[in-house]
Amino acid sequence: MKIQQWIMQHKNQLTFITGILIIFAGIAKFIFTWLLGYQIAMIIASIIGVLPIFLQAYQALKVRVLSIDLLVTIAVFGAFLIGEYNESAIVTFLFLFGSFLEQKTLEKTRTAIQSLTKMAPKSALKILDNGSSKTVEIENIVKGDRLLVKTGSQVPVDGIIDEGEGYLDEASVTGESKQRRKGKGDDVFAGTFLDNGTLKIKTKRVGEDTTFGKIIELVEEAQDSKSSAERFIDKFAKYYTPAVLILSLIVGILSQNVRLAITILVLGCPGALVIGVPVSNVAGIGSGARSGILIKGGEVIDGFSKVDTFVFDKTGTLTLGKPSVAAVKNYSGDLAESLKIAASIERESDHPLGQAIIDYAKLSSYLPVTQTNVVKGQGIKAILDDKNVLVGNQSLMTENGVELTEKMQSDIHKLQTAGHSLVMVAIDGQLSLLIGIKDQIRPGVKETLDRLKEMGAKELIMLTGDNQETAESIAEELGITKVYGNLLPENKADYIRKLQNEGHQTAFVGDGVNDSPSLALSDIGIAMGGGTEIAIETSDIVLMKSSFEKLADAYRLTKRILRNMQENILISLGTVLLLLLGLVLGYIYMASGMFIHELSILIVIFNGMRLLLNYKKKTKT
Repeated sequence: MKIQQWIMQHKNQLTFITGILIIFAGIAKFIFTWLLGYQIAMIIASIIGVLPIFLQAYQALKVRVLSIDLLVTIAVFGAFLIGEYNESAIVTFLFLFGSFLEQKTLEKTRTAIQSLTKMAPKSALKILDNGSSKTVEIENIVKGDRLLVKTGSQVPVDGIIDEGEGYLDEASVTGESKQRRKGKGDDVFAGTFLDNGTLKIKTKRVGEDTTFGKIIELVEEAQDSKSSAERFIDKFAKYYTPAVLILSLIVGILSQNVRLAITILVLGCPGALVIGVPVSNVAGIGSGARSGILIKGGEVIDGFSKVDTFVFDKTGTLTLGKPSVAAVKNYSGDLAESLKIAASIERESDHPLGQAIIDYAKLSSYLPVTQTNVVKGQGIKAILDDKNVLVGNQSLMTENGVELTEKMQSDIHKLQTAGHSLVMVAIDGQLSLLIGIKDQIRPGVKETLDRLKEMGAKELIMLTGDNQETAESIAEELGITKVYGNLLPENKADYIRKLQNEGHQTAFVGDGVNDSPSLALSDIGIAMGGGTEIAIETSDIVLMKSSFEKLADAYRLTKRILRNMQENILISLGTVLLLLLGLVLGYIYMASGMFIHELSILIVIFNGMRLLLNYKKKTKT
């Protein structure tokens, strides 16, 4: 048992020893014409080289699997018995060297996982009761602990900022290289880096439960899962290997040509076919992970590449999910002064529309408000610098005798038709400002939807709980033709079922808890990474940086992966047919055939690796 372990642990070293012996044999024969040295070197190379291959075949036979290693082992023993030591040595070396290159190449396709794992936080500065800090292992941090994060340090947990502010590099979680400024009350994620500032954070999640931990888990699970193409190849190989053995036996008996039978065993190995599809799958998923697209497995690749109908939630998906000022109509002389008055009064309220006005004004100082009176359902009455100010809706204006001209009424109608929520500001009985606030469309949404259509999407549909008029105004701007408003979560799920019953391959894109039923029910569920945990858990694809443009990138990537798999299958089957045809016609022999066979393995591996290289280039442009 120890010998077996040693052989398998030193498989790569044995490969190179075999290669060196073959080179030595060639020098002995062709330079020194030392035939005995040539024979001895080839015999030793054959014995050393076949050992790990034989052990792999034996281990497979123990679980009743006829592996490719078995074909090579029989072929090598056969060549050895008939005195073709050069053939047996070269076959073992090429097979082992191909395996070595395959192993190294696959390792490179998993660099996304390796780099993520290395980036996982190992320790943290815990703030003690006396205010001092102490370095502790991450395993000893629990929910509720307060931690100190200094400039240049890694955030060790998912948490919320308790004190301080700074600029964070969140590329490891969101894929976005741009730094984000965060302060008290903002969320921070494990695995991100504090480039500037000092933070005290309160722990919410640690270890595998953090956003960063879940990213690693999702990608690991995805790369280990198999597509339908891979399952087909596994099944094919299961029956193909014994078929080659039987064919070789029949040919040997009928032709009485042992060499020919052994050559069929060698050339019939479906190595490229077995490795070609998994390498495409792993490379493609790794490629997506590096740019913030998490694809949860090979089955998702098949499904998403065939999607013809995209269904979108509106708020937080097509839009940013945060109301902001989109239009301002000024009816007074000084716009800046009127805005400062409005923002100063809105500071007295926590209404989201008021916060949108404050964000829009971007003031460093505010005017003193001496008196405020909140009118429920209408707005605020206030006194500011001896001015009587009204900030609220049209009802507040009407009840307080503010006159609205035809021009003002026309502006109000236009903004309402466009889906704005309106805030009016009147100063001393005269309307000063009309502010239109709406949930803004995400940057790049229209361009992304156009790209989806170009790539084969036939239907783009919006489902939302918002009113139909607001939904239609956004849909018209984006070029979405089917819009359904005023929907509850169960109504959205029912519509997904209806599309599926009509034969559509559906993808639902959402971000909230209310989207979870539709995400789970659709053929492919796609969650925006900034959404809720349950939305991310129930989805098949996660766009980690909540960048809508990544949706088209993911769609294109899955199509490329599927095409790459098909290319590798064609290369593999074409090679086997070429070898068998060459064998029949007498142009290909055992060693040359094995060389072509191993070359085909490298070709499909490098073809799969193009997914990493090409995708990286395209995401930079």
